[in-house]
Amino acid sequence: MFKLLLLLGVFSVPAATIDLSALIEQLWPNESTGVFDSVAKIPYTDLLNDNPYVDPFVLHSMKTYGFFYVVDVPNYSAEAELELMTTFFGLPEDVKADVEIRAHNPANANAYRGYCPGLDDIDATLQYKNIFNIGPHETRAPFFDNSLDDATEKLRYDVQEPNVWPNTDNCDFDKEFKETFQAGFELRRGIARAFVRSISRSLEMPALPSLFTEDEFSAMGLRKYPERNDVNTNMYSDFDGELLRELEHVDSTVTVLSTFENSGLQMLYRNEYRDAPNSGNGFIVNIGKLVDDIIDNELVSVRHRVKEVSFDRYSITYFLGPSFDADISRSMSGEITEAGHKYTIFGEWIKDYLGAIELFYY
Repeated sequence: MFKLLLLLGVFSVPAATIDLSALIEQLWPNESTGVFDSVAKIPYTDLLNDNPYVDPFVLHSMKTYGFFYVVDVPNYSAEAELELMTTFFGLPEDVKADVEIRAHNPANANAYRGYCPGLDDIDATLQYKNIFNIGPHETRAPFFDNSLDDATEKLRYDVQEPNVWPNTDNCDFDKEFKETFQAGFELRRGIARAFVRSISRSLEMPALPSLFTEDEFSAMGLRKYPERNDVNTNMYSDFDGELLRELEHVDSTVTVLSTFENSGLQMLYRNEYRDAPNSGNGFIVNIGKLVDDIIDNELVSVRHRVKEVSFDRYSITYFLGPSFDADISRSMSGEITEAGHKYTIFGEWIKDYLGAIELFYY
């Protein structure tokens, strides 16, 4: 029925310029063998250019499954990103220590942007991974007056810390790593913001994009999940007993995910975890609970996890949060959000959230 409505022009598709039959076959294949084969696959250029024909596809996929794919990304190479990640995580630990966050190397200034070594404790199920965090800032924010006893304002300053980048004896690698992931950050930020604009059109919430005009807290994490040689009871799902690499969770903000060709990601669908197709040379986009509350829970904030696999698994997660001063206390319809019972602006919420976790993994 949804395809029929689209073909009849209910969603104002520019039929004169688009081959609808080919388009629908690409986004929703007729030959479907898996439960997620019908998840929307949105061409990057059309999403970024705000072509309105993508909106019903994005909306339907987000309401039904809680995620969609972005495909046909010009001049993007997932293979190149993966190769650089593998090289970085394979560097000697003393080299990587130069870019560790200060929780691991007190000699370094950054609290959030940089390298977070994986934990050695096998019981630390949730954080058994290595992460290199990248943010939107390359220069330090203006000086903060430490005489001001204001934790929120201090966080406003702290979170704008600049990125750090590898400084090895291979200048070509250092340059390529920095330039590739600077470009990768901008690419994912563009996708996340275009998704917000699409949803604002579909749900007739024109004020939604104004909450994301700044992105002080956006973060891109290069992740390596090392292969485990031992397991214990903490690694098994309470939901169905599956052995896991990453525990079941729901994100908070807007997520743009790269799984490359690595299996393991599962999404909860109709009370059962199902294998999600890999992102390949594209991206998986989903929404988190905080943002879903702001849009009156019109979409599915999908619960997901990573099951145990017999190899080192790599992924990249990008998170787009609202602006520091964005009002998260009420939804687009004026209802008090779950966060709104305690917080008014996103900066207040993220201050407590960062305080509740030791590393910047939101």
